[in-house]
Amino acid sequence: MLLNLKKVFTIFLVLFLPLIFHHAFAQQRYNNFKPGKIWEDNKGKHINAHGGGVTEIDGVYYWYGEHKVAGNIGNTAQVGVHCYSSKDLYNWKDEGIALKVSDDLSSDIAKGCILERPKVVFNKRTKKFVMWFHLELLGKGYEAARAGVAIADRASGPFLFARSYRPNPNKLPVYPNAESQKQAVNCSSPANKSDGFFCRDMPGGQMARDMTVYVDDDGKAYHIFSSEENFTLHLAELSDDYLSHTGKFIRIYIGQQTEAPALFKKDGKYYMVGSGCTGWAPNPARWFVADSIWGPWKYMGNPCIGEGSALTFGGQSTHIFKAPGTKNQFIFMADQWTPKNPIDGKYLWLPIDFNEGKMEISWNDRWDLSVWKK
Repeated sequence: MLLNLKKVFTIFLVLFLPLIFHHAFAQQRYNNFKPGKIWEDNKGKHINAHGGGVTEIDGVYYWYGEHKVAGNIGNTAQVGVHCYSSKDLYNWKDEGIALKVSDDLSSDIAKGCILERPKVVFNKRTKKFVMWFHLELLGKGYEAARAGVAIADRASGPFLFARSYRPNPNKLPVYPNAESQKQAVNCSSPANKSDGFFCRDMPGGQMARDMTVYVDDDGKAYHIFSSEENFTLHLAELSDDYLSHTGKFIRIYIGQQTEAPALFKKDGKYYMVGSGCTGWAPNPARWFVADSIWGPWKYMGNPCIGEGSALTFGGQSTHIFKAPGTKNQFIFMADQWTPKNPIDGKYLWLPIDFNEGKMEISWNDRWDLSVWKK
């Protein structure tokens, strides 16, 4: 009997002890960021949250992004939006699929559609989590250019798809300053190609592709997206419940083909980082600054410095958020795309610095949140 107990105990140690240690180790595996390297979750799998964003709720961070699969089919939505949670930003727990694509082929978010750049914000008034994303309908390529919205009661979901549409039909931009008034659109005689696309799309609403959502200090939310065949950015006000557009919007950097917007606020000024339009290939990042959310937005050049900066270190911006434990410092999130096998895409998280008012993003092989205390 004693021999049998020893045998059972030995088998237990051999089979289960490594799993127990692995689980404990996986919970606190990382204590720094390694941009461009494999980043495993608590299950030992590379994090699958591409083109994503981070939302903080009561000290817990939620990372939402596109769930990719292997092969070219991974450039379409086969699963949905993945969610992870963390208390330290280094170690992430798999929370599952927050928004699932539908098996109903008549659904706007049918399996195989294109669902990109999901961003989630919390509405303090309604106590709801709202997800916005760029949506292309199944089998339509990139011609739909819609904004999709979903809603949930919990940060990790499940999110319920509400609808998709093109924003602000039959609406003209607002012109809140002299700079914007100089670029007022005239659909009777469009001044340039971008104006032509804008006027063409007015009846059905404006194209909405690469996007982000920003909530200001007063609780007002804004949807920023590539429009007019990606030639111009739109910054549009959302309703108080964050579920629709109010019809108030501006155009930014008209005709200059900007995508991948990421917006934040520091010391009373608004900052935005984006990229040019070169498909999946990297290009120089670009940044903008404004004293008001409504502009004028001033183009400031490439924020990246040092080796690799000409191509944004091989990545493309997706989100910027405030670093925990800091007074007013921010983390730049970017994706290294691998379109032939999308699941292999890596993440570039880098600290943002300011030097005499100029934004700077430099490469770090390894860094942690103490970087701003040095």
